[in-house]
Amino acid sequence: MSDWIIRGGAVLSGTVPVQGSKNAALPILAATLLVEEPVTLTNCPALRDVENMLRILEALGVTVVRGANALIVDSRTAENWVLPTALSGELRSSIFLLGSVLSRFGAADAPYPGGCEIGNRPIDLHLKGLRRLNAQIREQGGRIVCRGKLTGAVVDLEYPSVGATENVMLAACRAKGRTTIRNAACEPEIADLGAFLNACGFRVDGAGTPTVVIDGVETGHGTAFRIMPDRIVTGTYLLAAAITGGDVTVTDTRPETVEPLLSKLTESGCAVTRGRGSVRVRAPERIRSVGFTETRPYPGFPTDLQPLLFAVLSRANGTSVIVENVFENRFRHAQELNKMGAKNRILDRTAILTGAERLHGASVTAHDLRGGAALVLAGLFAEGETVIGHAERIERGYERMDEVIGSLGGSIARKEENLDDEEKTRQTGAGELPV
Repeated sequence: MSDWIIRGGAVLSGTVPVQGSKNAALPILAATLLVEEPVTLTNCPALRDVENMLRILEALGVTVVRGANALIVDSRTAENWVLPTALSGELRSSIFLLGSVLSRFGAADAPYPGGCEIGNRPIDLHLKGLRRLNAQIREQGGRIVCRGKLTGAVVDLEYPSVGATENVMLAACRAKGRTTIRNAACEPEIADLGAFLNACGFRVDGAGTPTVVIDGVETGHGTAFRIMPDRIVTGTYLLAAAITGGDVTVTDTRPETVEPLLSKLTESGCAVTRGRGSVRVRAPERIRSVGFTETRPYPGFPTDLQPLLFAVLSRANGTSVIVENVFENRFRHAQELNKMGAKNRILDRTAILTGAERLHGASVTAHDLRGGAALVLAGLFAEGETVIGHAERIERGYERMDEVIGSLGGSIARKEENLDDEEKTRQTGAGELPV
């Protein structure tokens, strides 16, 4: 268990480059199994989730070389299609491996995936998509057992699920014939996965649009690829400027991927400047409320930024309403923010926030990744000291967040208890994983 101690009251100011995208890196790492040649990845974030994915790949026989500036993944040595239970149980994105392992070996055996408890995230859409590609799937003893030689088909998704879209894409790359995914998710991370697959010699068209077409080939080839910047981390540091009345520029990013947030920041009274690969936010001393926000699949407002916007609006001048349409249990941060003096009411999937002029430090708990990051933002503004328990959950998605906040003038100190060196490394994803 790791606690973070935050001393509030600083006005954040400065420039910070953004890390590579966790949500792009994980399916791309799963995709390396499709290529029986070395793949070199740069801008891969050093995170606990990424390290867990690499350890799962190694358990399947993949060779991983963690360099200072690049990650080399060589799946020529892969020989196992049974995913390890303990590691897969810690990582929701282990489900991506189902399609790539099945495509590579004609068989896959996987436990149900783990991850943050932010609501019901059934994998039925993943399994229905794989079944359309001629996979024979049975569920027994808490595991998913798949067999079959995959063939192309039309896959109509009932909901534009990011994970299901990516899983079917991976499975279809080496399937015989053409696969068409309709009502596909359109998130930028899917477009990045498509770009990686095409760089490896696969034939993917339309990734990042509602219709994705994959023409199967026997195998791909090695490549060098730079993972896209993280739009959720970009949004986090821009929102940190908003809650503290600061002036923060995020570089090495893609402004177009955070437009829904930039619109909200402008509405709140912040000055937003878009550059080539950068965004600057200059916030007033106290932002104003933004009325109504609801989370939607891309290009709507992202559910992953909802907890962070929630924290910022907790000190806005006026009343705001947030509707969470994606996950039914993604307001767990509300009760923690209330300990800090926030004023909100939760009615099913709707939150009504009355902005407080002041917040005060308190002992709170990070129940999940983004909710924990929301508590960090609140702590940066709050008077006094905030202690966040289970802060290791935040490090699933943020690279050296304490150092980044420190570079902007904030203060985060770590207090780790009962962890040996190996466990600390596992939780933080530290070591030689490239940035």
